[in-house]
Amino acid sequence: MDAPDSTGIASDASAPRADDETHETRLGQLVSELRALEARVQRGGGEKRVARQHEQGKLTARERIDLLIDQGGGFLEIGLLIAHDQYAGQAPAAGVVTGVGEVCGREVVVVANDQTVKAGSWWPETVTKMLRAQEIAMRCRIPIVYLVDSAGVNLPYQGGVFPGKYGGSRIFYYNSIMRQYLHVPQLSAVMGQCIAGGAYLPALSDVIVMVEGTSFMGLGGPNLVKGATGQNVEAEELGGAKMHNEVSGVAHYRVPDDQACIDKLRELVRGLPPSTRADRRSEPRDPERAPTDAYAIMPDDHRQPFEMEDVLATILDEGPFDEFQADFAPEMLTGMGYVDGFKVGIIANRRGMYPSDPGKPPKFGGIVYADSAEKVAYFMDLCDRHETPLLFIQDVSGFMVGPDAEHSGIIRAGARMVESMATARVPKIVLTINHASGAGYYAMAAQGFDPDFIFTWPTGRMGVMEGESAVRAAFGRKLDEAAAPGATLDEETRAAIEQTRADYEEQLDARYAAARGFVDAILAPEDTRSALSLALRCSLSNPAPHLGPFTLPDDA
Repeated sequence: MDAPDSTGIASDASAPRADDETHETRLGQLVSELRALEARVQRGGGEKRVARQHEQGKLTARERIDLLIDQGGGFLEIGLLIAHDQYAGQAPAAGVVTGVGEVCGREVVVVANDQTVKAGSWWPETVTKMLRAQEIAMRCRIPIVYLVDSAGVNLPYQGGVFPGKYGGSRIFYYNSIMRQYLHVPQLSAVMGQCIAGGAYLPALSDVIVMVEGTSFMGLGGPNLVKGATGQNVEAEELGGAKMHNEVSGVAHYRVPDDQACIDKLRELVRGLPPSTRADRRSEPRDPERAPTDAYAIMPDDHRQPFEMEDVLATILDEGPFDEFQADFAPEMLTGMGYVDGFKVGIIANRRGMYPSDPGKPPKFGGIVYADSAEKVAYFMDLCDRHETPLLFIQDVSGFMVGPDAEHSGIIRAGARMVESMATARVPKIVLTINHASGAGYYAMAAQGFDPDFIFTWPTGRMGVMEGESAVRAAFGRKLDEAAAPGATLDEETRAAIEQTRADYEEQLDARYAAARGFVDAILAPEDTRSALSLALRCSLSNPAPHLGPFTLPDDA
């Protein structure tokens, strides 16, 4: 496999990369900071723990994935930055690597415990990542491979792991739904420890492969057995590869080492029933503009306008873009285009100023009005009827407010837009490139509406409102009073205002959103097309409605 860059997408030697000049832009600086952060997180528990893993005859989670994924196939890592700013930095990637990639030419979800991070034990965010990976497999109906090497629950944090609707038990619920109703292939390789309730994950899979000498699977380890029953038993006799293949019959294959285990998994994936996905891909074309042109297109000040068409020219295949209702509500751009040969319906927020009705003030780009909401709702309904996936390019500051907006029926129009988006049965993919604010963010396929994938550029800013708006909302009266002749703000209020601005800048940062799982990945412009293409290939594997984490088939 080509060496993956910090996004996890395999590098394409022919794709233009960011140069020194682009790094002078705000977007370029943010990408540089992102790559440094991702490289640090990808080191897992550090060199000493990696060396210890190798001394035990085991590969690391990322080394195993590199062997599993096809050469040049690419691996899109999901949730890499989750928890990076928590636990004093002791939980890089929450101790589990999750993502999608190609195995034997087929899209597959991968979940791999990172034993170098607290012995691969489960933090609360570990469960969050594993559930997200399972949801991708269920919604897309693509196989999922578990590379198990975990000591079980991270006991000091068991309160966030063990109980609750979205605690560890949800993983086994999803296992069971995939196995019994969705017929999503699940392959498990026990490549290290698999302790206690965690053993139900492979047990609820279709096939279990174990590695001689290094893998153990049991509801309790030797120490727990000693304490509970007084029996002395060695790990291999209690739950090793030979025992589970020869005596208990729990496992199905045993192999001599990690390399043979990965080879066996690839063989098993190759032997799965073929996907029923119809070939809906046209001949791919390069984009009209180099993806790295986005560094110059995006303004250094997020409040400044830019041409959305220029951004789309770096993402979509070269060729005619069929804009829908171009003359109506132009602040919202809708139309049909292609990403790597896959047809998509584009919904994007334009920036700038746009003419309104005679005698009315101009419209602001990035704001959703009643007529633009109706336009987008109609377009989404059209794409849903024509089975065309939806790609949302977010730069939205919210819905319009004020007497004119309310008189136009914006609440009803906005509700129609939300309903059309929420009930569309086609795949929905989101890319935030600038603002994702207010109820406009919701209407543009927010995470709560279960888009198939949700990405952001480092310039993405997700929040209820911008910091200055929050300052005005919280301190408006005092600011008005201070504007009077001879009046000033007291030091306490001044400090509170500055703290509010700082808090909002931190929380609006794309890395903050990624750390909390609000987005699947932060993408650099030059990696965006590869990520979108892989996301579309995964999503289009399932012709059934893409509603919620999963939709049961009619015959379930």
